Amino acid sequence: MPKAYVFTRHGGPEVEALVEQDVPVPGPGELLVAVRAAGVNPVDWKLRTGYVRPGSELQPFPTVFGSEAAGVVEGIGPDVEGFAIGDEVFGNPVTGGYAEYTLLPVAVTAHKPDGLSFTDAAVLPVAAATAYDGVRQLGLTPGSTLLVTGAGGGVGATAVQLARHAGIRVVGVAGAAKKDFVESLGAVHIASGPGLADRVRAAAPEGPDAVFDLVGGDTLRAVAPLLADPAALISAGDKPLAVELGGAAVERARNAAVLDEVAKLVATGTLRTHVNRAFPLTGAGDALRAVESGHTLGKIVIEVVA
Repeated sequence: MPKAYVFTRHGGPEVEALVEQDVPVPGPGELLVAVRAAGVNPVDWKLRTGYVRPGSELQPFPTVFGSEAAGVVEGIGPDVEGFAIGDEVFGNPVTGGYAEYTLLPVAVTAHKPDGLSFTDAAVLPVAAATAYDGVRQLGLTPGSTLLVTGAGGGVGATAVQLARHAGIRVVGVAGAAKKDFVESLGAVHIASGPGLADRVRAAAPEGPDAVFDLVGGDTLRAVAPLLADPAALISAGDKPLAVELGGAAVERARNAAVLDEVAKLVATGTLRTHVNRAFPLTGAGDALRAVESGHTLGKIVIEVVA
């Protein structure tokens, strides 16, 4: 039987397990996909602890980890158009991505360009799409200054690249160990930690025109007052605090059109995915620990052998 990495109840790493499960059956508007790679994101371990996405319901246990995946179509549900058996696709699974088989709703599934690897495609539906939605939401003009917190992570690295491609100056907040990486993306690196606001003022004396937050907490509280307009703050790291400070959450489009756009940007070399490390499905727990530590550069991926 095919395998999947799951959590059996809410808790810590002790509730995780590699199990065997039946091949899921695609319903209306769904594709059965043989997974080749799955992205690992902070939301994965947060769901294990009991976090519930706004507007979502708790899923029955055992719950398969993973919010983004890429693979090959092996089955097609009713009312599906534009996809065929054998198509290479990527998107947001409804039955988890850390598995040999999953279901992808066509509404959030796109065809993988030929020049794009499964590994790179697997990290686009959450991190890259969130960054794309956020930068577009801010609507900054060339020459503006954008402050990105968490600039060394998966979403942050993509946001920096997209903003730089649009002619926007970027100040990226990240740990000292990520300085070279953040600067390689074209951003001005600012070390996180005490005194952050003063370091940002030194790098951008007129203040940032907008803040794209991916960290929240004390970091967000430190940089938010630097904005002349609190409404120019968006966050995917601490949405309630962003609203409290006068900003807003990142407005996610969650559609195939955005996935097509980010895939084209990667395929043409405009955007780099920066996959830092890949783990086998049997090493999914180690992949989660790496992301849960909060110190990874770029993205972590689980690769599933065909």
